[in-house]
Amino acid sequence: MSDVTPAPQPIRPPTALRFSSAIVTWSIIAICIVVYLAQNATGLAQGSVTIAGIFYGPAALEQPWRFVTALFLHASPIHILSNMFSLFMIGPALERMLGHWRFAVLYFLGGIAGGVAVYLLIPDTPVLGASGAIFGLLGAYFIIARRLGGNVAQILVVIALNLALPFYFPSIAWQAHVGGLIIGAVIALIYLLPRTSHRPRRQQYLLLGVFVLLVAVTLVRSMLL
Repeated sequence: MSDVTPAPQPIRPPTALRFSSAIVTWSIIAICIVVYLAQNATGLAQGSVTIAGIFYGPAALEQPWRFVTALFLHASPIHILSNMFSLFMIGPALERMLGHWRFAVLYFLGGIAGGVAVYLLIPDTPVLGASGAIFGLLGAYFIIARRLGGNVAQILVVIALNLALPFYFPSIAWQAHVGGLIIGAVIALIYLLPRTSHRPRRQQYLLLGVFVLLVAVTLVRSMLL
């Protein structure tokens, strides 16, 4: 019996839409909606949900879960609608290409990278929202679509327009967008690496390396504050 771990399913163009083919995307959307309702429910949240989960640099080391919880919080109806619409547009196709687990890793590492970028550049600014994670998806989609020979002009326009928004809406944390975009592209490059019998877990080790790098950057930034 061989001790070589079987290779994962290859990245391929999306097939017909099925709920089960994008269950991570739908679950994230559902959780964000429920959390937003909890944020605004009279007599239930009164801001406590937001305060407990928002990302805030000075609390990053003592409360590291904020890197993730902030991804499920939104500040206004327009905020959550725009983010969930973006996730709905790109998430299912990308999840069908990558598979559930690899998509989930991409989403959350992109979101965490957005928080790390905010911590690096504007550490005292509280932020919330899924846009860092969504930019991670955009970065990955661009790399994968280009490798598959697809037309990437539209995705470039979407990325450029979203990167330009902070110039018109200063409350948008462009730092999170850039951090998610960069790490999303890096993770896509990792996913495109072939696995061989000599290096069957290369993707897993490199993904772990990305996570360790994000942790290390956070620790170094904390020491410099």
